[in-house]
Amino acid sequence: MNFGNAPREAIGRKVTAWTAAALALLPATALAQDVPADAAAPVDAPAADAAAAAATADAATGYTPLGADMIKGQPVDGALDLQPQFSDVGEYAFGFHVALVWIMAAISVFVLGLLLYVMFRYRKAANPTPSKTTHNTMIEVVWTVVPVLILVGIAIPSISLLSKQYETPPEDAVTVKITGYQWNWGYEFPDQGIPEFIANMMPVEDAKAAGLPALLEVDNRVVLPVNTPIRIQTTAADVIHSWAVPALWFKMDAVPGRLNEKLLTIKEPGIYYGQCSELCGVKHAYMPIAVEAVPLEQWQAWVRSKGGSLGGEEEAAAPAAAAAPAADAAPATTTTTAAAAAPAAAAPAVGQ
Repeated sequence: MNFGNAPREAIGRKVTAWTAAALALLPATALAQDVPADAAAPVDAPAADAAAAAATADAATGYTPLGADMIKGQPVDGALDLQPQFSDVGEYAFGFHVALVWIMAAISVFVLGLLLYVMFRYRKAANPTPSKTTHNTMIEVVWTVVPVLILVGIAIPSISLLSKQYETPPEDAVTVKITGYQWNWGYEFPDQGIPEFIANMMPVEDAKAAGLPALLEVDNRVVLPVNTPIRIQTTAADVIHSWAVPALWFKMDAVPGRLNEKLLTIKEPGIYYGQCSELCGVKHAYMPIAVEAVPLEQWQAWVRSKGGSLGGEEEAAAPAAAAAPAADAAPATTTTTAAAAAPAAAAPAVGQ
């Protein structure tokens, strides 16, 4: 038997097999090299979408505080009258105040006129023999009935004003809990999930540099919506304070262990300043209040910027947000199924 060619034939078959295997792997290798470049696009696309979504979210929830040009409620040097009013109760009270001033002026002028007349008419030179009149029924009736009528006329709008100042807030009112501390204010929005934040007086130099009123500006204004009922609740952690904003005709004591409540509705956007109005310690004069009133949409943006939620709006958005990923996943599943079916369809052809 001749075994001389057997090893050579075996080696030849092995070389042929390895060569065929290498040739068969070349397209797969090339495809594998091409896959990362093609697959990179779907990976980068979600990242770009996420960045765009984040930018959109920032734009949606971003909030820019009002500037000095929007200041509407603050003390003015040399002013003699009340501050302009920006609440319904304040406007009513301001009109009543003006009416009272004119009534007082008229009474004062009338009484002064009577005094001058009596001093001149019944002076010693013009009336050497003094009158011995002891009483006059008509005059006594007049000076009794007329003041009563005046007081009743004042009492009716006064009681009406008192009633307006203590109307019960509606159930859907925005609730703000205000806590007085020595010597700053804490604000909390429980319905929106905004925890308490502290407002301190802004340093005088910083306020002047920003064109804002020194000793009145704070480092963290409380932002409230306009034309919306607001439930103000006040309390204190140490001593009695009083949360007062003159331009909104609002003043309510903050008492430790007690929760006071009152309705406030602001009519116009703007910045309104106030101060603690109850002597509360050595830094009582350095407890300013700054209210920033904005339209409801801007207030909602501020709530989001504080990490809060808007109740019904968030609940309505949740199902839509959950449905979006499911809708996006459906085409991806179809594409994956089709891609998996392609090799299966090609397998019989290879076998043939």
